[in-house]
Amino acid sequence: MTPTPERDGDDEVIRCGDLTVIGRIRSASNATFLCEANYGERQAHCVYKPVAGEAPLWDFPDGTLAGREVSAYLVSAAMGWNVVPYTVVRDGPAGRGMVQRWVDQPGDALDDGDPVDEPPAGPDLVDLLPVDGIPPGFLPIVQAYDYAGAEVTLVHADDDRLRRMAVFDVLINNADRKGGHILSCVDGNVYGVDHGVSLHTEDKLRTVLWGWAGKPVDDEALAAVAVLRDALLGDLDETLRPHLTHREIDALYARAVGLLAHPVMPSPNRRRPIPWPAF
Repeated sequence: MTPTPERDGDDEVIRCGDLTVIGRIRSASNATFLCEANYGERQAHCVYKPVAGEAPLWDFPDGTLAGREVSAYLVSAAMGWNVVPYTVVRDGPAGRGMVQRWVDQPGDALDDGDPVDEPPAGPDLVDLLPVDGIPPGFLPIVQAYDYAGAEVTLVHADDDRLRRMAVFDVLINNADRKGGHILSCVDGNVYGVDHGVSLHTEDKLRTVLWGWAGKPVDDEALAAVAVLRDALLGDLDETLRPHLTHREIDALYARAVGLLAHPVMPSPNRRRPIPWPAF
């Protein structure tokens, strides 16, 4: 999807505008705030995650999650994909942190309380459904039990936008692709968010998007992977250096080269291939 002039204007507001905290997103594991950015007469909503609010992790160095979020955006942009909303690292009310364009979803409320758009009927792109209620066009991933003890199946749509995201997650080695991190925007695009635990040197792929495991990667996606490989031999390497180590950038390059050499989606082979909770 080609960015519109309006979207480019929002990006400038997010990059340069004054941030005002509107509220805290309580469901997030790290300190996460909904903000309004003001730049002249223009405004844009964004998500702000200060580095100071990052919870320590045993396998990721402290203070690096914001840089990994920005790196995921830079990888998406380098491939010509619009998988990740515009993301920067900048100063904010609680210090330096990640700032990302807010994604308007159907059913979100405007300032006047009216929804942006009505959410579509039927299952979400990723959903838990009764085992005997999976509609056509959805791929089953795993069976489980809900809180009431009923048997359910984790599914996701057989959707080209999700297929592209699945390839992207392989490349960035995403350790936390939950259903709640996949957002359907009112513009028709599907965005992935929360990429703070990605781009590790060790294999950490955990995702709900296993529906294409063992299937060939399509030619269009492979062309984008080749673009990423070439970009990493050029300016992208330098662009990523403030956010990732040399080893992490080398590992990203190796994953791109490996997928081109063996263009098949990986299969889950670890003890916990699905992040939990899945939403």
